[in-house]
Amino acid sequence: MSEPRDDLAGEYFDAAIALLRRVRDEESAGITAAGKAIADAIADGNRIFAFGAGHSSLAAQDVVYRAGGLALVNLLAVPGVVGIDVMPATLGSALERVDGLAGAVLDTSPAKPGDVLVVISLSGRNALPVEMAQNARALGLTVIGVTSVAYAKETKPRHVSGTFLKDHCDIVLDSKIAVGDAELVRDDVPAPFAPASTVVTSALMQAVVATAVAELAARGITPPLLRSGNVDGGHDWNGRIFEEYGSRIFFRH
Repeated sequence: MSEPRDDLAGEYFDAAIALLRRVRDEESAGITAAGKAIADAIADGNRIFAFGAGHSSLAAQDVVYRAGGLALVNLLAVPGVVGIDVMPATLGSALERVDGLAGAVLDTSPAKPGDVLVVISLSGRNALPVEMAQNARALGLTVIGVTSVAYAKETKPRHVSGTFLKDHCDIVLDSKIAVGDAELVRDDVPAPFAPASTVVTSALMQAVVATAVAELAARGITPPLLRSGNVDGGHDWNGRIFEEYGSRIFFRH
């Protein structure tokens, strides 16, 4: 009878759960602050944007046009870096290191003073997320950074300023992901594997949205939430939300 194989699936779930617990316990103040900043912007008639490059874009996309999510969250898209949408895929990584790209994106975006921008970058070391945060703050936006602070301690910055994303944010949420983003190792496998950054970062984003929803409700403001189009009445509900808040929703234009 053969010996049982390692329970790598179980190890991965355990690692992801441990990270989620750390984030829950250690980032609660930041999550509260981020949720309040988003609620403030919505209450004041402003807009919310989310940006991420490469796989970091997945967590940004997860809170845009999302059933159960806030309708006012818009994706700030940079052509070529929103996930794996170019060929070769390595071009997206190269674009993250291009100086000046973030400024051009913001200058041609609908973002304005008083808005909130969430910048998601695991390492926070490339030019694009650093300049996105820098330029957004200069324009008068509140910037929430979602990143792994470990990279700022263990790697060198790639931006000419010598800084990381975390250095240009009003609020920083630390994903606690280790440098390299791989939770598992085996003696017979030559490299670490099984990344958890998407799981943790997406959970962080949803926690911030949930906090913003609760904050709005506590102020007597009905949160502009979307419903699933796959439940009865969902399309009609969303249509009313789009009509009421259309001037602050850009993914329908």
